[in-house]
Amino acid sequence: MTLKVAKRGLVAPFIVMDVLRAANARAATGADVLHLEMGQPATGAPQAVIAAARRMLDTDPLGYTEARGLAALRERIAAYYRQTQDLDVDPDRIVVTTGASGGFVLGFIAGFDPGDRVALADPGYPAYRNILTALGIEPVPLPAGPDTRFQPSIALLEKAGKLDGLIVASPSNPTGTMLSADELRALTEYCAVRGIRLVSDEIYHGITYGAPAVSALRFTDRAVVVNSFSKYFSMTGWRIGWMVLPIDDAYTRAVECLAQNLYISPPTLSQFAAAAAFDCSAELDANVARYAANRKILLDELPRAGLDRLAPADGAFYLYADVRQLTNDSEEFCRRMLEETGVATAPGTDFDQGRGRGYVRFSFAGATADMTEAAKRLKAWLPKHR
Repeated sequence: MTLKVAKRGLVAPFIVMDVLRAANARAATGADVLHLEMGQPATGAPQAVIAAARRMLDTDPLGYTEARGLAALRERIAAYYRQTQDLDVDPDRIVVTTGASGGFVLGFIAGFDPGDRVALADPGYPAYRNILTALGIEPVPLPAGPDTRFQPSIALLEKAGKLDGLIVASPSNPTGTMLSADELRALTEYCAVRGIRLVSDEIYHGITYGAPAVSALRFTDRAVVVNSFSKYFSMTGWRIGWMVLPIDDAYTRAVECLAQNLYISPPTLSQFAAAAAFDCSAELDANVARYAANRKILLDELPRAGLDRLAPADGAFYLYADVRQLTNDSEEFCRRMLEETGVATAPGTDFDQGRGRGYVRFSFAGATADMTEAAKRLKAWLPKHR
């Protein structure tokens, strides 16, 4: 007898992981691959983080911590908000999580019931939509475009019907665009008046190319803020992130009880190591300078290859390219690009199920030499596909 697969498990794949598998298969044959598909820094963790981890391996049994995370780490995170946002955040509102992904799971389960409707920009990070779907919560895509810099707007929200939640990301994945302070304030006020729970994804804070990103905490103490050590702090594989919870004892306790039961606690070694990351700003800012150089290469060279319709890349490390003049099947387009040039990219269908067939995301988190070589190959390859 074949046993069923629960409907909640039948979510769309995270396509970029399929692209990575194909890229690795190509590399296993001896062919070269330029990785512009993955949204992760090519650098490893800062040296002080690695040193802290080695010390803990030698001196600590690394048992469970509190479900909310080490008190010392939560205090360092609170200090980070004072330093970067001039905000006084109570460490008791901070919960350390198993990556930002763990934060989204905890935040969504604690904040929404099955059948609730949660709005999010399309294009957007696919895991929002897929986690909500797995939990029986209805994702409500907001068809954002160049007119709103691919970000949610009040006009789009007004067309979405009754909502229980809104997810914002600034800088965003896949577009790299940011909400201005005034835009973010307006969205928080809109949600507050209507009883809409705001979830602010701030994992790309620290990686911007003009004005710094503004936290939703500047405008409200009712938002759920999710952040991570994966992007600016260059610790993707350590699987460590955090949440700042609303001033709401019932919600805080719900998140804590869920964390106890779903995860017991975040990875202990990663927590000890992450505390050292806050002392590594020079090393981390050098990474951001490299991203800026990579961004400039692609902004200069992709239009010369024929890709001149790019979302404004205010932050993060992505360029979102409109390729509708070349294809209406971005998945096949990316497959051929990898096969024929060795350049791995992410199809827009990962981020926008409706319009993504005409878009491609380029990640410039890798080595600068790879960006230069990728641009050279694409300038030779793309004109053949006009």
